[in-house]
Amino acid sequence: MKYIFFLSIFLLTLNCSINKVSNIHGFRSLDKKSEKILLSKTNKNDVRKIIGPPSSISNFDEIWFYIERKKTNQKIFKLGKQKISKNNVLIIKFDKKDMVISKEIIDLEDMNKIKIADKKTLKKFKQDNVVYNVLSTLREKINAPTRNKKK
Repeated sequence: MKYIFFLSIFLLTLNCSINKVSNIHGFRSLDKKSEKILLSKTNKNDVRKIIGPPSSISNFDEIWFYIERKKTNQKIFKLGKQKISKNNVLIIKFDKKDMVISKEIIDLEDMNKIKIADKKTLKKFKQDNVVYNVLSTLREKINAPTRNKKK
């Protein structure tokens, strides 16, 4: 009887929190900050002042990536599992004069529409042939602990 009482008190105190706990990774309010960036008028220095340094920079072209991810806790019955509530990626392309050519923001719905290839790459060699088996047994005998002991 005592255990049921303490268990119910424990569950009530866990369930009483009004605000959900959120973990934010990256830049906050990326969509609002991206509205301040104007095409052909904003340069790299202005973008750094508005948003900050990029999360990632492309090695091939002048492309900067900014990432924002927000995870929130679900209901108590989900036992602390988190759900991604916000996942934005801002892609900014620059020309040779460091002016913004294009900007694109990809949100959670756009990422769910991206299809990933299901094809798998197969190996050209097999590990179940005779030569592999002979060499692997020789390697095991050489690396055996009884061989490595000094007498």
